[in-house]
Amino acid sequence: MQKRTALPQAFADLGIEVRFLKALAQMGYEKPTDVQREFIPLILEGKDVLGQARTGTGKTTAFALPLLQRCEPSDRLQVLCLVPTRELAVQVSDEVRRLAQFADLRCVPVYGGQRIKAQLHHLGRKPHFVAGTPGRVFDFLQRGALNFDALRAVVLDEADRMLDIGFRDAIRDILKRVRHPHQTILCSATVEEEIKRLTQSFARNPVEVDVSRDELMVEEVEQWRCTVDARDKFRLLKAVLKEENPSLAIIFTNTKAKAHKIARRLHESGIDAKELHGDLMQKRRERILGSFRKRHFKVLVATDLVGRGIDVQAISHIINFDIPQDTEAYIHRIGRTARMGACGKAITFVTPEEGKELTEVEKLTNVLVEDKQYASFVPRVFEDEAPPSAPTQASRYQQSVFSEVDSNDVPTSAPPKTLGSKFRPRRSRRR
Repeated sequence: MQKRTALPQAFADLGIEVRFLKALAQMGYEKPTDVQREFIPLILEGKDVLGQARTGTGKTTAFALPLLQRCEPSDRLQVLCLVPTRELAVQVSDEVRRLAQFADLRCVPVYGGQRIKAQLHHLGRKPHFVAGTPGRVFDFLQRGALNFDALRAVVLDEADRMLDIGFRDAIRDILKRVRHPHQTILCSATVEEEIKRLTQSFARNPVEVDVSRDELMVEEVEQWRCTVDARDKFRLLKAVLKEENPSLAIIFTNTKAKAHKIARRLHESGIDAKELHGDLMQKRRERILGSFRKRHFKVLVATDLVGRGIDVQAISHIINFDIPQDTEAYIHRIGRTARMGACGKAITFVTPEEGKELTEVEKLTNVLVEDKQYASFVPRVFEDEAPPSAPTQASRYQQSVFSEVDSNDVPTSAPPKTLGSKFRPRRSRRR
């Protein structure tokens, strides 16, 4: 006889109905997080909300769960959720589908990079919830494929990120199309002046909720740094993966080319790793992310562009192969681990020239990141090693090219190439 799963009473106390409690129990939820405890009652009451919440706090469930409960299965599109990236559109849609598995409610993601015909087909099935990027949503509005007549709520998830990457005009154009009273929910990691102006324009007496916490959730993340020469990074990476033996790990790089090279060299070293970056087709990215969630492989090499769309539970390690150029990105990176109150580790590789960048990270997190050494990694001394002064542009280029290769692949003092006798100019004959 199959054991019956107990329904999470803590969510029932917030006003969640049995059909959604069943889904929460199956998804492993027991107690609501801070953002869920604050959001759910307010949204169930129909109030507009301006919420400040960091990544990894259960924010999607916090707004999606009460909005789904307010939906009528017999009606058309009732919730529109705008998100900054394709990955987040898919992530939100997947979460909504799991929450609505015992309710007769449908959700569809819409985003660029996928065939319009296929998305139009899914929209033709009259979904109740749409999660999409502003550009594609506005495109479908102009085509007449989206109808806002029955819309009850609009969510702007990661509103600060959407404004940063230039969606402000598309967002305003979309919100102006909703001409009847509706619920507006804005979720943002930071509430800048532009977010406040957007709220004043489109929300009605919003309730402000701040569960971002000053400590930025770093207390659940064990942070370390490893000082290493740029040419020795890949050897160190292999040592870290060997000694840490992560259950799931994400390796972050600053460029797509480096993500590709690291994933390839890890695979050549016998470590099953996949790359995830903007140069990959959307379907392939979804396939890779799905396999990672199912633990078909343990190591994912990603860039910051797609990093914010990675919502995978039980990631044990974040490895910053490159220290991020934007200090705020460090928070988003380590936010991939220690999700929903779990613990995690963040290990950052720092070259001798990157002391300033490390200091900025420590100031932002208010944590002194201590040095860590690995027994299987012995730093090498390079003959052409320069003193720890500011690197030139040429040396930075060399580091970026050779940072992920072993020393055997690093060219030493090779003689300059010549054109050879074949290309020497012909001598003119004497007359």
